[in-house]
Amino acid sequence: MNSFHHVVKETEQDSRIDRLLTQLVANTSRTQIQKMIESGFITVNQQRIKSNYKCQIADKIDLEIPVKEEVQIEPENIPLEIVYEDKDLLVVNKRKGMVVHPTAEHQQGTLVNALRYHTDQLSRRGGVERPGIVHRIDRDTSGLLVVAKNDTTHLHLTEQLQARTMVRVYEALVYGVIDHEDGMIDAPIGRNPNHRVQMDVVTGGRPAVTHFKVLERYDEFTYIMCELETGRTHQIRVHMNYIGHPLVGDPKYTKRQTIRTDGQALFAKKLGFVHPALDQWMEFEVEQPEYFDKLLKAMKERS
Repeated sequence: MNSFHHVVKETEQDSRIDRLLTQLVANTSRTQIQKMIESGFITVNQQRIKSNYKCQIADKIDLEIPVKEEVQIEPENIPLEIVYEDKDLLVVNKRKGMVVHPTAEHQQGTLVNALRYHTDQLSRRGGVERPGIVHRIDRDTSGLLVVAKNDTTHLHLTEQLQARTMVRVYEALVYGVIDHEDGMIDAPIGRNPNHRVQMDVVTGGRPAVTHFKVLERYDEFTYIMCELETGRTHQIRVHMNYIGHPLVGDPKYTKRQTIRTDGQALFAKKLGFVHPALDQWMEFEVEQPEYFDKLLKAMKERS
């Protein structure tokens, strides 16, 4: 962890924090500082702030950045469930338990390792560690992902994500009985200032919108469908916890363990987008994974 700490002096009063830190922290640009602030790595008096915050005398500025270790990506012959593939992209049904791309903790067995073995045609816009990866889902969330084979395709798909025109529908099982049929959660998400490995609904976070619909109710649980309008880290998990209905089995956002599961009960069921090269709308859907189907049957038996 790289740390930087500074107490604001009288001569620095009323300085914008992003400009001040650009001067104080070596080898950083203002854009980098702004991204650190947005991600919650920079706080003032142990509180999250915005890039235009005006510093006051004796403000305590803390900057904590995890050290990024070099990641080696080796092709691995790991079976993939490919739903669709052509020369520009592929759609894969990622299995539960598989990390999408290598990290310092997971350098083997990831989706990217498997993709590197499957094809040498992957876009470079995601960087060395994330070739072809347009969007991600959590390790213990299974379901549909689109992977770009070239930079042009990657750019077009990213633009659809940013324009909120890509369809991403999930199914989940949550604690508690939701009494209304559907709803929308519009609450900004950012890093939890007290638990950096967790995300949370926070003031100054990035805009996040989740639509949900009740599919079935049980005695103590609700089976729902969620559609993402935005795509923040852990968005569905954070939003459902925020409204008091955390996902069953979620190891980060609930301590309830009335049902034994291996990770959160969530999977990416449907994916839709305009194919960049064909200029055609394409939509894909997968069946419930076996573990999820068994969980729902268990719910019906208990009710």
